[in-house]
Amino acid sequence: MEEEPVASETASRRMKRTRAQTRVNEEQLHGSVNEEEREESSDDFEDSRARAKRSKVLRGTSSAAARNAHQSLIDVVKGDRRQIPLVVKHWVEHYEKDPKAAMAGLLSMMFEACGAKYHIEENFLDQTDVDDVVVALVNMAKRGEVEDYQTSKKKDFKNFKDNLIYFWDTLVAECENGPLFDKVLFDKCMDYVIALSCTPPRVYRQVASLMGLQLVTSFIHVAKVLGSQREITQRQLNAEKKKKVDGPRVESLNKRLSMTHEKITIIEEMMRKIFTGLFMHRYRDVEPDIRMTCIQSLGVWILSYPSLFLQDLYLKYLGWTLNDKSDGVRKASVVALQNLYEVDDNVPSLGLFTERFYKRMIELADDVDISVAVCAIGLVKQLIRHQLVPEEELSSLYDLLIDDPPEIRRAIGALVYDNLIAQRLNSSQSSSGDNTDSSEVHLSRLLRILGEFSKDEILSMYVIDDVWEYMDAMRDWKRILYMLLEEEPSAELSDVDAANLIRLLSASIRKAVGEKIVPASDNRKQYYTKAQREMFESSKRDITVVMMRNYPQLLRKFMSDKAKIPCLLEIIVHVNLELYSLKRQDQTFKSAVLLMKEAFFKHGEKEALRSCVKALNFCATESRGELQDFALNKLKAIEEELIIKLKSAIKEVADGDDEYSLLVNLKRLYELQLSRQISIESLLKDFAETLKNFRSIDDEVIGFLLLNMHLHVCWCLHSILNSGIVPQQSISSLISKRSTLFELLESFLTTEPPKGFRASQLACRVCVIFSEQWCLFSKATFASTELEALGYTPGESILRKFWKLGECQLHIPDETEDEDFNREYIEETNRDAVIIAVGKLVAVDAVPKEYLAPEIVSHLAMHGTNVSEVIKHLLTVLRNKGADVALLFLETLKRAHERYLVALFSDDDESARKTLQECEDLASGLAKTFGKAARNKCRSDVLNIVTGGIQYAFTDAPKHLSFLDGAVLHFISKLSPPDIMDILKDVEKRTENVNTDEDPSGWRPYHIFVDTVHEKYSKGEGLQDDKEGTVGRRRGRPPKKQNLQGKKLFDQHNSSEDEESISGSDQEADEEKQEDEVVPLIHSMKSSSKLRSLKISRES
Repeated sequence: MEEEPVASETASRRMKRTRAQTRVNEEQLHGSVNEEEREESSDDFEDSRARAKRSKVLRGTSSAAARNAHQSLIDVVKGDRRQIPLVVKHWVEHYEKDPKAAMAGLLSMMFEACGAKYHIEENFLDQTDVDDVVVALVNMAKRGEVEDYQTSKKKDFKNFKDNLIYFWDTLVAECENGPLFDKVLFDKCMDYVIALSCTPPRVYRQVASLMGLQLVTSFIHVAKVLGSQREITQRQLNAEKKKKVDGPRVESLNKRLSMTHEKITIIEEMMRKIFTGLFMHRYRDVEPDIRMTCIQSLGVWILSYPSLFLQDLYLKYLGWTLNDKSDGVRKASVVALQNLYEVDDNVPSLGLFTERFYKRMIELADDVDISVAVCAIGLVKQLIRHQLVPEEELSSLYDLLIDDPPEIRRAIGALVYDNLIAQRLNSSQSSSGDNTDSSEVHLSRLLRILGEFSKDEILSMYVIDDVWEYMDAMRDWKRILYMLLEEEPSAELSDVDAANLIRLLSASIRKAVGEKIVPASDNRKQYYTKAQREMFESSKRDITVVMMRNYPQLLRKFMSDKAKIPCLLEIIVHVNLELYSLKRQDQTFKSAVLLMKEAFFKHGEKEALRSCVKALNFCATESRGELQDFALNKLKAIEEELIIKLKSAIKEVADGDDEYSLLVNLKRLYELQLSRQISIESLLKDFAETLKNFRSIDDEVIGFLLLNMHLHVCWCLHSILNSGIVPQQSISSLISKRSTLFELLESFLTTEPPKGFRASQLACRVCVIFSEQWCLFSKATFASTELEALGYTPGESILRKFWKLGECQLHIPDETEDEDFNREYIEETNRDAVIIAVGKLVAVDAVPKEYLAPEIVSHLAMHGTNVSEVIKHLLTVLRNKGADVALLFLETLKRAHERYLVALFSDDDESARKTLQECEDLASGLAKTFGKAARNKCRSDVLNIVTGGIQYAFTDAPKHLSFLDGAVLHFISKLSPPDIMDILKDVEKRTENVNTDEDPSGWRPYHIFVDTVHEKYSKGEGLQDDKEGTVGRRRGRPPKKQNLQGKKLFDQHNSSEDEESISGSDQEADEEKQEDEVVPLIHSMKSSSKLRSLKISRES
């Protein structure tokens, strides 16, 4: 069939114009039409398309929509999105009839979208210069005649941005076979968009950039359709040429091919025009939102139209913005690159770009912004998948397995699993085999990783927690048990691998039932949905079924290993004991309980004993029927046997034998008493006599003797409080036991510093036990009750001895505690435990606070962060209870100053300097507790401190005058200028009749105080609270300084100076501001340098 001649231009446009909702699908153009059908229908190609377009009707067009079709363009953009296609359709028809009038209306809409109501007369449209219009629009913005629709919070404009994008996309689609290629309409629009995007008003740049970027996106849709048409036409032409017959059909196809190619060339030129005129300036705009929008659009362009944009000329902008100071821009760049690397066909064209920027991509995995870091880790996974990153470059990433934010750890866990465990990022490493073999292989690889942390359980838990979500093998309980119980020498695990696998088993079971295995970033209670709770119960049932028969075997095999047995014992806590009865596994349960009893008497370490007690108590409370009776009987048998062993051990010590048996059994008794009441009345007398008659025994033994007596007294009090009727005999017995305990404790109160770790540990025990007992028996607790006789308050002499002993513990150097960090019960016997115990006495009014409270607070700035935080919390409690803060602070400062005077007159210059500095630090810290509210709410307190401090300084002048500049001066800044001047007059009045020249050195602090206040505070310089306000900290993790390279990236592409001006300096400067961020706690625990040597052999 011969091609019909081309009609007039207007008619052709009407026939060929593609409406907004009739954009040709690329897949349809490549449909399953065979070659013969294509040849037969080729002559009618254009006609059939035109008929199809004419036959389509816009769906959902109501009569109301038809009436609104002729409303103004800006109104439809502000209003209902559904009206846009119909309004655009009518505008295009108007343009074909009256181009100038329609163009003037479109430009007016463009200006008003930017917020300026400016109209160009249609008669002067050709004579109007773009620059003149832009200058007029800028002047309108200077006069404040512009409204920002995009960021407006009015309800009418909430969809303005989306509607504006949709409008331009619809307009381009509507003009696809019409005005799009007339080189008038869109050329004019692009000129104004580019000009507006370069103006100073932010709203102009924002809206113009939005429109310009969307135009390129819409042009790409058209170019892709045209490209598909060109391919089809080319195939048809090739088919005709094979027939070796030149005729009108070949001529028609050549003409159509030429026209399609010309359109593609025109539309690509339009894209380049917007890119060079708009994008190349706005991607480095001062507004982060504009920069982010540019990068997001560029990513879409490269991905959807790689034939033009997938080249280094455009890719380099994504690389440069990886260093942008805005986290939103960095994230946009990373996401765009991630999408590019996901398409395998793009990778060859990304070679040079990857080589230049892959190191920066890896660095972003440790970005200060968590969301950027997570996206960057996903990008690195794509690089690994395509083997674009050297293995040695990944060592820094593995360090993040133990990083602080859980989002980062999860992302790195996914990477480690895919790359090192499953090894599926490289297809050549993927191994075939059944799931059983796969689980064992994956577990073996994970054990190699855990081997790097075998000596640190906490770090191992972090690694397990990171990978657990992705590694199904960690929930293959049968395979793990099989590996642990394997008896073949060739397949048996090494001792380190067995320990790690048991640790992995325990942690994985806890995760499966909903427990956390690493500290949470917050202390909020975790709530689970019904579906999650059901999943946890299902996991618990599965674990129970698998563990029933194998659990006793595990306990038997590793019974003697003190490192492995605690984790194995606690597994029973996470199973469903009811299933033992339902599945008739009574004997298995009894075997497990008997093995727990055996472990209790086989081990004497804290972790093993605590796990035994926890497991036995769980079995005794959660089992049912006969099994529960069995567990309770075994617990009772353990108690009886333990009492017999203790009596025997005490007798051995009395006979001069070794104390080890006594110490181990005292630990066992202590762990039991922590969870349940045990009748040890028969042992109390022996304990007391041992403490009185054998003072030379080991301090650790003494400590556990006192602890067990203390716990017994606590349980006795608990029984009395919970009983309905309180017999007088029980009260008398309790008072007698308490008196015996207090008498023994008082014998260990000494003012001499303890020598050695054991003595220090015992001193801590004495302080903590005293505090617990005084709090339990506080008179305020039992006042006006029938148990009033139990109330107790220590005498002043005992209280002073108690504080002196506690104060000695606070002065123990940090290095002494660090050396013994791995000692058992260290958390119960360090300076933190002492300050908490002492502070609790004041907080609950167990003792008079007049003496003890100032002594405690005077140590605020002396012993590190932990002690300081406890004291600050105590101050908060006292404030809330209405304590006289001014009196407390003044007394506190006096105590600190008295320590300085003692050191000063003892001729110890070093000690004097140190104590004076401590006094000044204390005053500074206490002054900061008032904050900026001091001049209003706390004025009277500050005035009382200042006036009281001045009174104290002049009581024995010049001896106490150092108190003025050492303490009082720090509170002056909290007062208003009139108050400060009154203070100055009072201080100067006190020296009117005093000759200060007789003792110049003694009166020097007075002169320093007066001069400082005169020179600074009277001028208002000190009224800024010494700039106490904290600098706003960026959320996320502390950054690492990066050594970023220069920006001349692709030498073969000579860009302009403007194009090259963006640099990494902004990123460096922004990161340098964060150098003083606090490092997460996990980093201070242990260096993660071991991970850098992490190498997992690849297995095919």
